[in-house]
Amino acid sequence: MHDGPRKRGRSMTSYWKQKKEKIMFRLEQLTLQKRLVIAYVLIMLLPSLLISLYIFRGLTGNTVQELQRNNEYALEIEQINIRNNIETMKRASERTFIETQVITYLAQPDLMSVWDLIELDRISLQNILRIQYNNPSIERIRLYTSNPKTNEMLPVLYYESRVKQDPWYSAVMEADKDDVWIFSRSTRELIQSRPGLEEDFKPKISLYQQKFAGGMHVGISQVDMLMTNFFPNTFSPLQDDQSQMIVFDPEGEIYRNPANGFLDRFGVSDDILIKQFALINSDRGGKGSFKFNVGNIPFLGVYSYIEPLDVYMLKVSSLKAVYDGVNQTRNLIILANAVLLVILALATYFMNSVILKKLHVLTDSMKKVRQGDFGFDINIRGGGEVGDLAHHFRKMLRKINELIADAVNKQAASKEAELATLKNQIDSHFLYNTLENIKMMAEINDQREISNALTSLGGMMRYNMRWTSEYVRLRDELNHISNYIHIANIRFDDRIRLVTDISDWDMNQELLKMSLQPVVENSIKHGLGDKEMTIAIRTETIGETMLITVTDDGMGISADYVQELNRRILRGGTPNGEPDKRDTAEKGNGIGLANVHSRIQMHFGKEYGLQVDSEQGAYTCVTIRIPYLILNGGLANENIADRG
Repeated sequence: MHDGPRKRGRSMTSYWKQKKEKIMFRLEQLTLQKRLVIAYVLIMLLPSLLISLYIFRGLTGNTVQELQRNNEYALEIEQINIRNNIETMKRASERTFIETQVITYLAQPDLMSVWDLIELDRISLQNILRIQYNNPSIERIRLYTSNPKTNEMLPVLYYESRVKQDPWYSAVMEADKDDVWIFSRSTRELIQSRPGLEEDFKPKISLYQQKFAGGMHVGISQVDMLMTNFFPNTFSPLQDDQSQMIVFDPEGEIYRNPANGFLDRFGVSDDILIKQFALINSDRGGKGSFKFNVGNIPFLGVYSYIEPLDVYMLKVSSLKAVYDGVNQTRNLIILANAVLLVILALATYFMNSVILKKLHVLTDSMKKVRQGDFGFDINIRGGGEVGDLAHHFRKMLRKINELIADAVNKQAASKEAELATLKNQIDSHFLYNTLENIKMMAEINDQREISNALTSLGGMMRYNMRWTSEYVRLRDELNHISNYIHIANIRFDDRIRLVTDISDWDMNQELLKMSLQPVVENSIKHGLGDKEMTIAIRTETIGETMLITVTDDGMGISADYVQELNRRILRGGTPNGEPDKRDTAEKGNGIGLANVHSRIQMHFGKEYGLQVDSEQGAYTCVTIRIPYLILNGGLANENIADRG
């Protein structure tokens, strides 16, 4: 009865024995070189495959842990930003009540005189506005007074009765001296200037504090900051496309950047996030992570609690790309190992001598470098580690030679600069006095044209040499331009006419010194030609921006070159970094349109600068855009921060 199974067992053993013998027979028929290659591949490939499979089993978990650590780090960075913004808002709120006049005004039992109200507005309330303007991230600062003997002084001081119906008012009154943080998607406007502005729909966070004087409640302070400023990384447009930061306020509502379509692209709604977060968020506080699936796509959520605000920060990342990347990397590495091992098995026999020979050449070359010989090349080409080493060694030699040449050139340039400095060390007062003496001689000899020319030249020299500040009034810059035109007309037979259309108020506009002369100089150099030319300088105010246009009726330039010139101005010069000879003065003089544009952006911001418009044969217009700021002891308008 048992003979059948035993026969089948012996038959299977005999079959595998015959298979083994056939394989061994075929191997013995191969050449020794082929057998060595096969043995080398088997010895190296099989352990490599096994080790790779074992390593990649844990690689997925490690990759997810690394992603979790990166997300935790991102949340920590955001918390640093949040803490800084919290401190900023608290300091702003506290500083609003440092002003003694404000405290006195909110607590006083009688009406103040008109003069005292003016002084309060001019000094104390303006100081509060400066707190707001000097902190660009702060959206608004307000004080609400409960004293009926006070007056509203917009945009800072309002009656408390205006906000008693707002939801946050009762919470602030119950909190006594504690801070109250309120998240809001929109804010009701207290003063409706025109229809359609009843509500501000910018999400923001507000800090409310009760203010006391002598133990008595006298008002409430409010400091607002936009969500985009308070959570800069959460609402940043520069987030990656595989994750997104989210804020859960104390009421469980979600705030996130609507411009980031990561969650919407994967179908992760706010309700799903609230449900998933509720499963793990049983106790307030702490930090942690959780995984969840939406459809067939896995996600990782990393959260952190922010105690002062009683809110959670959550960063959601897709794990699909992680898993796909790990699997693809695993397959590629296994395939690369197999191919590499085969190549190594074939190349091992003849590569040793070649590699050692090249290494000896590199060793001899390094000895030459150590002895101070840098003027040679090594004749080693090809890839591989030795080839890469030789390539970088050649680059190192070239770099050393370049550094030596640079050091020599810099030393020569330094000597030339010292000589130039010695040559230019002439007392400016000596030049001024000399010009005055020559002018007096011209007046004595009734040479009025020479006297006037010397007056203009002296004015230009004083303006150029007395560089005490980067900023001047427009009036001073125009006086300098007038002197420059006067000097230029001596050369061009009075063919240049300067016209200005600027109000007395705008004459006090602040601008960078020497920002108009390169423009006027460029107009004369490239637009005058053989006919007369008029240069018109005008100003125009648009909101908080001042536009200064310099227009000439000269030869103009073509549309193609206008486009190229504007591109060069934006780049700060020509494509190779050299200033454009067509928009600068002679070599060694002037600043150039590109330099004026760069200076304006460096001092005022990227939204300001210079632009050229022209029509060939008709005109050329250069528009300078700068902030509207009047240097007359006050601001151009109440929305511009005090520059001091």
